[in-house]
Amino acid sequence: MTAVDFAAFVENLADIASDTILPFFRTALGAEDKNVGGAFDPVTEADHAAESAMRRLIIETFPDHGIIGEEFGSVRSDADYVWVLDPIDGTKSFIAGMPTWGSLIGLLREGSPTYGMIVQPFTRERFVGDGVGALWRGPGANREVIERKLKTRACGDLSKATLLTTSPLLYAESKLPAFRRVEERVRLSRYGGDCYAFAMLAAGHVDCVIESGLKIYDIAPLIPIIEGAGGIVTNWDGGSATQGGDIVSSGSAELHDTVLKLLQG
Repeated sequence: MTAVDFAAFVENLADIASDTILPFFRTALGAEDKNVGGAFDPVTEADHAAESAMRRLIIETFPDHGIIGEEFGSVRSDADYVWVLDPIDGTKSFIAGMPTWGSLIGLLREGSPTYGMIVQPFTRERFVGDGVGALWRGPGANREVIERKLKTRACGDLSKATLLTTSPLLYAESKLPAFRRVEERVRLSRYGGDCYAFAMLAAGHVDCVIESGLKIYDIAPLIPIIEGAGGIVTNWDGGSATQGGDIVSSGSAELHDTVLKLLQG
């Protein structure tokens, strides 16, 4: 698979996700609850349709590759190359009509994230990274698509930092005090965003993102984008974030070390 072939293939996956999902956005689309009896965990027809379409293209093109997807589970997850798909990261925002969701497409090579893309069809944005560099593509001042490099902001002072998390309501009671220790030290804390929060960190607009209880498909596609933009992403213990769990990402190493110490108490 050449670089040109790979780029074209991933763009095709992104187009399929966009074309499948966007017609459902801000419609009277209903949502089922995947976690009946627990915290509301919605899934929509758009989630299922987009992941099905992306899976078909992957299987047709690369039958030896594995796939890990939010909606339809894993196949060949021990393959050398494994695609990680989250058709709508931020389904709650999606069904509320908020444009802070995205489709996540990632590729693992021998278990390590090597490529990632965030697709936001409504805003016509794509964030891509390979761990070495990262790019944003989206509408410019004249509405034509432009491209620029992503670079995190080098904020080393927590008191001057902007922090994002999707919602404190998603934290287990035992984990929330750790988040609050960081939150009380920052200049600005905002809620909401899902994957788009990590995109804004890679773009240099915020300095830290903290989440709890993520799955592999929530974070693995984001790692090459964040690291390609110069950021850091780990679990709260400072280890690998690839498999999910409690995750923290920062724009600078200095800030990340400070946040880790507070999270660890």
